[in-house]
Amino acid sequence: MRWLYGNLGYKLLAVGVAFLLWGVSHSSKPVQRGFDVPMVLRGVPDDLVIVEQSVTEVNVRVLGSRASLRNISAGELEYPVEVSGAKPGVLSIEVELAALDLPRGAQPVSRSPSTVKLTLAKRGTKTVRVKPDIIGEPAAGFVMGEIGLDPPRVRITGAESEVLRLKEVLTETIDITGTSENIVREVRVALSGRNVWLEETSPLTATVQIGQIEEEETAEADAEAEETPG
Repeated sequence: MRWLYGNLGYKLLAVGVAFLLWGVSHSSKPVQRGFDVPMVLRGVPDDLVIVEQSVTEVNVRVLGSRASLRNISAGELEYPVEVSGAKPGVLSIEVELAALDLPRGAQPVSRSPSTVKLTLAKRGTKTVRVKPDIIGEPAAGFVMGEIGLDPPRVRITGAESEVLRLKEVLTETIDITGTSENIVREVRVALSGRNVWLEETSPLTATVQIGQIEEEETAEADAEAEETPG
């Protein structure tokens, strides 16, 4: 057993060095990690709008040491796409790995997809009337009167083909069920077009007049109800 314990200090030192070298080699060995990088469109011409985009993120595989990959903040990554000079129609863009800004020691090795497709349309703008969307009935003995919106019109913008089809837009729903007094409320416009937006997103002020039915009108309504066959 003397051979086992002989020069024990040197043997322990050798084991320690071996573990240290293993750790260094293991930590410096290149590894891969995937990142979902959001696309950022730059230079979109003022007279065009993006109506369709094949993807909004590009999955990128990055090769590097563990230390270099730890220095990558996924929240700060972005893939810039330059579209200045584009024209209406479908634009195919090759995903270039060199466009990614990565720390030293990390390099992109693959991406998916390799091509991004954008559909651009001519921009249109016009002013349209706003129609209040009212549901429900006031409380018994009351009737809805005039409805006012301020402003009564809004300016919309977006894909020209969709903008030209719109003659009016609706507000979000205003429920007057069981109401016995005037309603004054801030409401927003509910746009139905996928590629249409408001130029000004501030809410509108809706005023709904609720009045009490006159006794004569109530009596006439009751009489008509009695004369109506059950």
